[in-house]
Amino acid sequence: MRFLDNLHFKRQAYLYLILIDSLILLAFYVFRTFINGSDIAYLLFGAQYGPLVSQGQWYRIVTAMFMHGGFLHLAFNMYALYILGNYAEGIYGTYRFLAYFFITGIVGNIATQFFYYDSLSVGASGGIFGLVGALFGAGFRKDTPFFLRSITGSALLPMIVLNVVLGFVPGSGINNAAHIGGLLSGMLLGYTIPVYYSYRAEKLWRAIAIVLILVIVLSYAWLLKDLMF
Repeated sequence: MRFLDNLHFKRQAYLYLILIDSLILLAFYVFRTFINGSDIAYLLFGAQYGPLVSQGQWYRIVTAMFMHGGFLHLAFNMYALYILGNYAEGIYGTYRFLAYFFITGIVGNIATQFFYYDSLSVGASGGIFGLVGALFGAGFRKDTPFFLRSITGSALLPMIVLNVVLGFVPGSGINNAAHIGGLLSGMLLGYTIPVYYSYRAEKLWRAIAIVLILVIVLSYAWLLKDLMF
């Protein structure tokens, strides 16, 4: 079956995401040595800032997913993406994994726009929590294979509760809007869409993933255009 094939053969797109995020942060640190003011540097590299988004820089909702606040922030998120991406891509396939990650990351950043309007925001945690939510939601579907129960559904509840609670700790600096936005949208995807899928569905998710990748490329092109002009 196509689903079982995915468990044994993966393109490992999550590793490319880790590489891209790491290279962007490395470029950020190299660039920051030439200017004073880290906040400006974050904005130049696509950080989300509510007032700028409201002024038409919508692309920051997308580009902020690939930027991080420092090497520790990157390390935590990329470790989580390494673990969860391995599971999610193995279960859902490359195209649906990418689509879930990008969709839930964008939803998380839209939530950020409302709840952290005056704050700089960066990080892939919205998409990472989206993967958690998708696996959590899938565990409550009757057609989810029994051998996935250990990594889906209520098995993930302790991790979800712990991370959401930590996000409410004063002074934590955690963007819980992105976390919860990504988590809830991921739950919706995981619960409403079966793990098994047809060839037609795979073609659809491939098209969605390609469109989302084009949106990301367009977002960075727009960022560069605004920086240059």
